[in-house]
Amino acid sequence: MDKGKIVALEDRIPKLKEQRRRKANKRLILLLFLFFLMIAIVAYVQSPLSHVKRITIKGNELLTDSEIISITEISKKTNIWSVNQKEIASKLQALSEIKKADVAINWPNTVIIQLKEYKIKAYLQKDKTFFPVMDNAEILTEREIVGIPLNAPILIEFKDDTILEEMIVGLDELPEEIVNSISEIHHTPKKTDDYHITLFMNDGFEVSATIRSFSEKMAHYPSIISQLDPDKKGIIDLEVGSFFRAFEVEVEESDVEKDKGEG
Repeated sequence: MDKGKIVALEDRIPKLKEQRRRKANKRLILLLFLFFLMIAIVAYVQSPLSHVKRITIKGNELLTDSEIISITEISKKTNIWSVNQKEIASKLQALSEIKKADVAINWPNTVIIQLKEYKIKAYLQKDKTFFPVMDNAEILTEREIVGIPLNAPILIEFKDDTILEEMIVGLDELPEEIVNSISEIHHTPKKTDDYHITLFMNDGFEVSATIRSFSEKMAHYPSIISQLDPDKKGIIDLEVGSFFRAFEVEVEESDVEKDKGEG
């Protein structure tokens, strides 16, 4: 029995050696794989293959792609691994035009920037220049426009910042279709009301109102004009109640003199 056990153990020795050899080979292959993987990663990081190849920008209307890229400081020489997404988003959101910015990396070498800009609610007129006024009441003084803008109301004679801010809040509370129907808003203060405004509408009507109740009463503007004769223009007074006064018909001086002569 002892001899049988010794023979069995001797028979197992070659098998144990073979198993150890296989394990050693597997470890060697794994180490070689990791070694060459590290070399490949280092080579990739240091080569142009890891540089940013494309920057995709979405959601920008006020800012150009080149302006945004300049702020991010990303170029084709920037290593994709060095792109700090949170830092870039923070830089962009610090701009007056940007409400929210998200930066993502699409591997292997694309940076995607998704922007949400503040909306232009109006244009502030100063002399012959117009400045966009955003829905956060920021005035973009560095983005002056020479031509007359047509996509938002023009604010005229607004000099007090507090009154201007309340005006923007009032516009922001109105439906977009009503805001788009306003051509100009003039700040026309009275002795009894520093917040009085006069609106000139695209449909030819004039509106007299106060900023304090502006959004509440202007919300009914479509309903008000639907009850008026579209061919008979005039002033819609929304200061206290709501009533309409037609424009006075101006008679030409020559016609008046002619009537007098005939009399």
